[in-house]
Amino acid sequence: MHITITGNLGSGKSTVCKILSERYNFEIYSTGKVQRELASQMNMTTLELNQLMCSDKKYDTMIDDATTRISREKKDQDIIFDSRLAWHFVDYSFKVFVAVKLSVAAERVMNDQRGEVEKYSSLEEAKQLLSERASTERMRYKDIYNLSYMDFSNYNLIIDSTYCTPDKIAEIIVREAKAFYAEGDRAHATKMLVSPRRLVREADISQEDRDRLQGLVKEYEGVEDVIAAVIKVKMAGEDYEVIEGTDQAKAAFLADVPYAKIEVIE
Repeated sequence: MHITITGNLGSGKSTVCKILSERYNFEIYSTGKVQRELASQMNMTTLELNQLMCSDKKYDTMIDDATTRISREKKDQDIIFDSRLAWHFVDYSFKVFVAVKLSVAAERVMNDQRGEVEKYSSLEEAKQLLSERASTERMRYKDIYNLSYMDFSNYNLIIDSTYCTPDKIAEIIVREAKAFYAEGDRAHATKMLVSPRRLVREADISQEDRDRLQGLVKEYEGVEDVIAAVIKVKMAGEDYEVIEGTDQAKAAFLADVPYAKIEVIE
């Protein structure tokens, strides 16, 4: 299987990729690894290639072509491509986007040891700079490739990491990828998974709700990953407003189910 993984800054996708490699024996190809392979073939250091990339966009194209080549040469191997745009350049893959709420992403990068380049003086500064960096990336990819990596229709699975462990996310990705490869991409509809904690707050659940939903909560307590119901939502900034399926969202919250499947409506 080939799985391409991208996501929001601070989403933890690289941690998920590491788990997929260590636990499920996938080889990882990050953009950096592809770049090192290309530099080696060109008999230059990665620093020399980086300097060339700053002055000439054709080297971006060379790395993209190298990603495509690797996917073709190693089509019979289990590979994770950890890259913003590998979903577009790998010939055939299960395409994953790992999402996260901006405030949580900012907390994560604040707590990580990422050196002086990614050092922030406050949570608000981290949020602002992460948002600006993401905006810059979107514009760059639109300019060079006429692509939007934030368009969720490009992916087979959009999975939110805000309230879920990387281990559980990796487990779900492997399961969904196996179904994708067994059924074919046409048979495997895009899924968008978020924690019920992103759909409702505990303060929104009254005692009357708790009494009324006891049966549904008991049913959901046996669910290890995702409830069957599809909850329809609208976007409200980076949050969600439940339009249909409020009872299911509240019951999933009370049962501490990792994920609910959502459908975003306009």
